Amino acid sequence: MTSGKKTKAARSSVQAARSSVVASKPKPWGTIIAVIAVLALAGTVFTYAYSRIAEKNAAEAALAKWVPSEENKDPSEQIAGVVKKEYPAGKHVTPDQRVAYDQSPPFGGPHDQSWAVCTGVVYDKAVRNENMVHALEHGAVWIAYNPDQVSGDALDKLKAKADGQPFTMLSPYPGLDKPISLQAWGRQLKLDSADDERIDQFIRSLRTNKYTYPELGATCDSSTFDVDNPPPFVAEAPGEGAVPMEGGTEDTSETGNTGTAPSTQPSS
Repeated sequence: MTSGKKTKAARSSVQAARSSVVASKPKPWGTIIAVIAVLALAGTVFTYAYSRIAEKNAAEAALAKWVPSEENKDPSEQIAGVVKKEYPAGKHVTPDQRVAYDQSPPFGGPHDQSWAVCTGVVYDKAVRNENMVHALEHGAVWIAYNPDQVSGDALDKLKAKADGQPFTMLSPYPGLDKPISLQAWGRQLKLDSADDERIDQFIRSLRTNKYTYPELGATCDSSTFDVDNPPPFVAEAPGEGAVPMEGGTEDTSETGNTGTAPSTQPSS
């Protein structure tokens, strides 16, 4: 009987000890906090990613109306401030000739036989007008800016719209009468701010728009143009020997081109 009581007492003592250990074991607050932090971070990342996707989709939807179509051949006609002029295509000048352009920057007219490379090139120096205009004939958009008025964040925004983008080029244009000027063949838009939504509208409307540029199917690559050392821009007005707007030598290989317009989907 005494032995039974001792055994029962021993069991009670062991159970009490176990209960004491369980009761005194601390909660894993470090693990709990870490899990909460991970979940919070995951939620933040998901929210940010979703927000970015939503913003991108909204931007694409807003630009949809500026995509050329059979029913809307020149969406740029709906953009406030766009200047439109008709120019004959395929008129060439020699590398040592200058053209007395009727616009500054020019956006049509006689041009050099060698076109400026327009494969998303960001030129850090001003480039000869006659080469840039030929690239417009190929369906490119030329973003020009006044280097005395555009720099820092504003310039970075313009670079982002051109760098690596097909049929697009960016260059400084000394003496420009506005901070920014956009050119496509026969079209121009001058603006004050790199944040102006009309920049994207202009590009979407006119870059390789098969209804508005002459030389369909032409490339932006050129083996005769040195991207690293392009022909320099000349600020002085052309002299008496300049080629007039109605001048130039016709290149029949460029006129009447009925090729297929290339794709201009922005690169990722």
